[in-house]
Amino acid sequence: MAGEFDEVRERLEAIAEELADLAIVRLRESIDAGGHELPVDEKRLTRARRAVQKAIDLLDEPDDSGFHDG
Repeated sequence: MAGEFDEVRERLEAIAEELADLAIVRLRESIDAGGHELPVDEKRLTRARRAVQKAIDLLDEPDDSGFHDG
């Protein structure tokens, strides 16, 4: 059961990486345009990436629910 969520976790990790890449693109675009503030999109993308990372962390936690099928 330890690897039960491996595939989902791998997909979430790819999504987190994609969100981080998009946030970097937004920052670069803002800098190139002479912006002095963080773009709103970058903030939202960073929050989304953190939420996905929390999901990854939850899937990495051991099952301590105390419920065992048997």
